[in-house]
Amino acid sequence: MTDSLLVDRTDAVVTLTLNRPASMNSLDVELKEALRDTLAQLETDRSCRAVVLAGAGRAFCVGQDLREHAGLLEQGHTEIDTVRKHYNPIAQRLANMPKPVVAAVRGSAAGAGAGMSLLCDFRIGGPSTSILMAFANVGLAGDTGVSWSLPRIVGHARALELLLLAEPVRAEAAYQMGLLSRLVDDDEQVLPVAQELAARLAAGPTVAYGAIKRELSIGDAGTLSDALAAEAQAQAICGGTTDHQAAVTSFLAKEKPSFTGR
Repeated sequence: MTDSLLVDRTDAVVTLTLNRPASMNSLDVELKEALRDTLAQLETDRSCRAVVLAGAGRAFCVGQDLREHAGLLEQGHTEIDTVRKHYNPIAQRLANMPKPVVAAVRGSAAGAGAGMSLLCDFRIGGPSTSILMAFANVGLAGDTGVSWSLPRIVGHARALELLLLAEPVRAEAAYQMGLLSRLVDDDEQVLPVAQELAARLAAGPTVAYGAIKRELSIGDAGTLSDALAAEAQAQAICGGTTDHQAAVTSFLAKEKPSFTGR
């Protein structure tokens, strides 16, 4: 494991901290590979029931490490294969994680950093938070799933505006647009609030949460028939879980259910 990605486990919550604060957590190859591989491990880790994604220092993540990228361009590597090798797998694993993912978006989230935050289920921000679709500023199209996630959150016209103008969206405006799920008054509270929310989710019916996420990903893009088929499959899975059976028993007994994620 690399020092550029910190992994902290508190009960059933795993906090992943991008740890390159001197470069505002820009993404070099080492960090991208560590994040990609760690997310893959967490997908099947039954002891992890919620994930928090955070950045060390004053920024969440400003995207690609352009110093490293410039060096590759000087060596003649003009094809940006990091999208297929790193950003696409990271995007898939964040979006398809079968458990809740909460982003603690303190400070700037730009480029791929913004893209990663938008693929999380919840985004907690503070006064210093800003979201920047920075790609066009360096002559690039969007990546890390922004062409999929951004229109779903803000609509096609606003997504086009944010990507073409590539101007930062400050905290209050980001919250009003839905780029942030919650906005707290103090930057120091961004991570604790994100972890508190993750802990609440980790104590819930996480199999059902994963199924709900899959349902919405299909329902957003598919037909009604696609959605109904996905719902039938999801309920067949959830209906056989210990969590569902215990929750029904608790409801009838007028007791609060206790969920185990099984």
